[in-house]
Amino acid sequence: MLTITLPDGKNLNFTKEVSGLEIADKISKSLSKHALVMSVDGELKDLYFIIKKDCSVKIFTSKDPEGLEVIRHDAAHIMAMAVQELYPGTQVTIGPVIANGFYYDFAREEPFTSDDLVNIEKRMSEIIDKDVKTKREVWDRKKAISHFKKIGEKYKAEIIESIPENEELSVYHHGDTWYDLCRGPHLVSSGKIGKAFKLTKVSGAYWRGDSKNEMLQRIYGTGWASQKDLEEYLRRIEEAEKRDHRKLGKEMDLFHFREESPGSVFWHEKGWSLFQKLINYMRAKQDAAGYREVNTPEILDRLLWEKSGHWEKYRENMYTSQTPDEKVFAIKPMNCPGHIQVFNQGLKSYRDLPLRITEFGKVHRYEPSGALHGLLRVRAFTQDDAHIFCSEDQITSECLNVTNLILDIYKDLGFENVILKYADRPEVRVGDDKVWDKAEASLLEAVKASKLEYTVNKGEGAFYGPKVEFVLRDSIGRDWQCGTIQVDLNLPGRLNASYVDKDGTKKIPVMLHRALFGSLERFIGILIENYAGKFPFWISPLQTVVIPISEDFEEYALKVSKEIKKAGISSEVDLKKHNLNYKIRDHSLAKIPLLLICGKKEVDSNSVTIRRLDSTKQENMELKTFLKKYSALNKNS
Repeated sequence: MLTITLPDGKNLNFTKEVSGLEIADKISKSLSKHALVMSVDGELKDLYFIIKKDCSVKIFTSKDPEGLEVIRHDAAHIMAMAVQELYPGTQVTIGPVIANGFYYDFAREEPFTSDDLVNIEKRMSEIIDKDVKTKREVWDRKKAISHFKKIGEKYKAEIIESIPENEELSVYHHGDTWYDLCRGPHLVSSGKIGKAFKLTKVSGAYWRGDSKNEMLQRIYGTGWASQKDLEEYLRRIEEAEKRDHRKLGKEMDLFHFREESPGSVFWHEKGWSLFQKLINYMRAKQDAAGYREVNTPEILDRLLWEKSGHWEKYRENMYTSQTPDEKVFAIKPMNCPGHIQVFNQGLKSYRDLPLRITEFGKVHRYEPSGALHGLLRVRAFTQDDAHIFCSEDQITSECLNVTNLILDIYKDLGFENVILKYADRPEVRVGDDKVWDKAEASLLEAVKASKLEYTVNKGEGAFYGPKVEFVLRDSIGRDWQCGTIQVDLNLPGRLNASYVDKDGTKKIPVMLHRALFGSLERFIGILIENYAGKFPFWISPLQTVVIPISEDFEEYALKVSKEIKKAGISSEVDLKKHNLNYKIRDHSLAKIPLLLICGKKEVDSNSVTIRRLDSTKQENMELKTFLKKYSALNKNS
């Protein structure tokens, strides 16, 4: 007798070995129809996998993340199959599932075109309509290497050679003629994929992500459970393109990039104004929360980085320089070692804890040129960095304080949909397990106290301690990982940090790494895309533009702008020799929140006529009233 335990605790009994398809059929005909993949004692398996012993089984459909992932995985395979049928001689390399879709890397001399994508999609649909069956085989390692070399698939042979010898090699057949090396699992047949997919673009990609290797062609696709989901995703993509911060940054005259300094931002006046507004806002928030702002050197001796452990683990991402006296220095990729040097000045007591040190520190990290992406992925950026030195029994309260601070700031900036990701100890780590137990329990307690939705990423913590990531959802449903709290049980000891406890003994403090935005540059990119450049009034880089309707009213316009600035509102006067409609279009493109029109009526009544962004309606307001109303918005920020 074979016993299968279902997620609800019910048992199904079978007289002989059984497949996932048979289990689904016994549960219900509806489930059998929609079943895509299963887990056996927590391990994902094909539905045709034969179960020979008692176990727990869960069946997944397209409504489950596991089901959607296998749809995308099969879509990637069918895409590669279509490519090789249409373009013989093309080599397939790696084709994984990614967020919202899939890709495959191909080796082919002739570049793929947009017309090729249309043809590939068409062939994929034909293969799906044929509903070709999927079959899994286990191959001998030497046989597999020899086979793929013989048919000219050198990349596939190289992949096999890199797989540990004790690992099983599985090959999946889709129909009678096409197969690929893959761990699986997969659908039972191509028809299960459905037609809710689309190939989106072609880009270059180095073999195994190494710029020293050959350049391949990567075809991206997206796949969904239904046509409705696909259309909604494509709508979001279209909207995201409209909101691209690089495009809007140019239109709004905020920043630019140059080849002379890749991954570094050239901030323009308006962009720098936005940057400083955010810093001043955070500075006020941190000051109220008991932080002490410091500033540490950007260049530090290699010996310090070796002692901290960063040289060993981060060397490839660090910019270094050797001086004439043959000393090696590195531009800091993070602020942590510098902050410990500040902590170490003077004898510290338990009465000094928690000690909260913050810095808007400029850091540099080498990123491959292909990974750079506007403000979202740069090489030089400013961290809103802080380190909290505390005792073990202060971890929970400090983490909760940080959590509340981050959430408060996000709310002010319009982000109220926030998810927490809690990550505990990895296999490779430093520190005593008892200390890890306390750190994890304290951090998790703070997470639960926030009453926010959270997920647990088992084993994904830093090597020095557990962490929490703050993921915010923007106005079009995209998730961005921004803030973080990390509990560090390692670095303070490595750099000789200590304090005198109540009993007079020296102890090593716990160090909490904390970032609110993570990177000012990246967060500004997120803000631009979230608001489509139409910022809340209080952080708008330029809040008002005063427009006289003719030269006769320029003097009044200048007077109005001067009064506005005195009230703490940013302002410019447009004296260009263009008509009013042209000026309105120009400033609307630059996303100026308020245009203030001045003519005879306004002069006579000491008022302004307000035209708000994205509105054709106009409102006349006494200047005194305007100043009071809108300066209050700034003050409330």
